[in-house]
Amino acid sequence: MAGQMRILSSGDIAKVLDMPEVLDLVEQAFGERGRGRVQMPPKSYLYFNEHGGDLRVMPAFMEGLGQAGVKMVNVHPQNPSRHGLPTVMATIVLFKPETGEPLAIMDGTRITAMRTAAAAGVATRYLARPDSRVLGLIGAGYQSFYQLEAIRSVMRVAECRIYDVVREKAENLALVAAKRLKLKTVTCVSPEEVVRGSDVVVTVTPSTSPIVKNDWVTRGMHFNCVGADAPGKQELEAAILTRATVVIDDWEQASHSGEMNVPFSRGEITRADIGGEIGEIVAGAVQGRTRDDEITVFDTTGLAIQDVVCAWKAYVKAEQEGLGVLMESLCV
Repeated sequence: MAGQMRILSSGDIAKVLDMPEVLDLVEQAFGERGRGRVQMPPKSYLYFNEHGGDLRVMPAFMEGLGQAGVKMVNVHPQNPSRHGLPTVMATIVLFKPETGEPLAIMDGTRITAMRTAAAAGVATRYLARPDSRVLGLIGAGYQSFYQLEAIRSVMRVAECRIYDVVREKAENLALVAAKRLKLKTVTCVSPEEVVRGSDVVVTVTPSTSPIVKNDWVTRGMHFNCVGADAPGKQELEAAILTRATVVIDDWEQASHSGEMNVPFSRGEITRADIGGEIGEIVAGAVQGRTRDDEITVFDTTGLAIQDVVCAWKAYVKAEQEGLGVLMESLCV
């Protein structure tokens, strides 16, 4: 018996998902994990060392929701300059848990960008001070606009400070954020200018050495560390983590490739120093921020459950609206 798969493009995804919905979906996914209702093996990596990139395979089964899928995603930091391609490109395949048959193949690049930003948005909702008003952003690549969009949805942003090593990128993002998100933006000349005086700081860089210094950090700040997603990457000095309440999305991934991976490998931070997982906080099993003067850090590596829950919603809505292309799948 031949079934059908729905193929969805980035344009199709843009028609069926928006940031407020993705924020809710990602929060739901974290809650499901916190309640122990998901299967999610750690990411598998293929390293293309001669090309400066890697490919990651990320499966997940949302047992409580009846949703299953796999994302395949690359990270090639030199793609924009060398090949005119995005740093990150992804494909998501969804499967029917009852039979294992494939239901959909879809572009996962937009979903990856949105769900990554939404994770930081959810963390900001639970971990930042309620009176936070100044947002700092270090790194102005493709992901950064989505970060601003997500955090603006959960925080009353009075000022947004932006820095990138390529000043033109920071200036362009500042203009787009001011126009499309109605944010008051300031382009900064250094990471220090971003950090000092900010309430929430987002780091979105591929750095392998700390770019945020401990001396710049004051009590009450919240950090979303987004850029560290492979062994050896690090955006914050380890001393910041030892001062802070560190919340992770997944221990295996964070210790292997998250912001904590370098300090952990050196013995500067241990598992006992971790304040909990974001899923545990969303599920109510662990408390988030407890004091206004507490420094909090969210170490996000990106979970397959975020991709699956967002991709499944996109698939359901695309089915309802008749979007995408149908193709025969080879089922006996």
